[in-house]
Amino acid sequence: MIIIGLDPSLTCTGWGIVAKSGNRLTHVANGQVKTDPKASLPDRLVTLDRDLTDVILRHRPDCSAVEEVFVNKNPQSTLKLGQARGVCLLALARAGLPVAEYATRLVKKAIVGTGGAEKAQVQAMLGVLLPGVKLAGADAADALAVAIAHAHLVRG
Repeated sequence: MIIIGLDPSLTCTGWGIVAKSGNRLTHVANGQVKTDPKASLPDRLVTLDRDLTDVILRHRPDCSAVEEVFVNKNPQSTLKLGQARGVCLLALARAGLPVAEYATRLVKKAIVGTGGAEKAQVQAMLGVLLPGVKLAGADAADALAVAIAHAHLVRG
């Protein structure tokens, strides 16, 4: 089973793909979709959709997992995150992929063993779970963590 995980953001959406065979996980790919902060919101959303669709078509995952939205102190930031997350969900659904959604704390617990883990702890565990993995950045690491959490939590 090939799993794609997404860490949505308007600025930089992380994506990570793992293969699950029985209890074994292997790294397939990871990366980030960055949008131009000077571009209009609609243009940024089109970039996100186009680039995610390219990743989905290139790697042909069987299922997907997306980190749930959290509420920022700034309502505008929360709204932009929600719009980017909507584009992520649309790209996955349009590809016919089942989509699971996980809270950040659940992802951290599945990877590190505690929901209050720091980003550095999550990244360190990614190195243990996927030896030799080269991370494209913090957002890609978060997305890989979402994919791995899904692999641990789903049956099959």
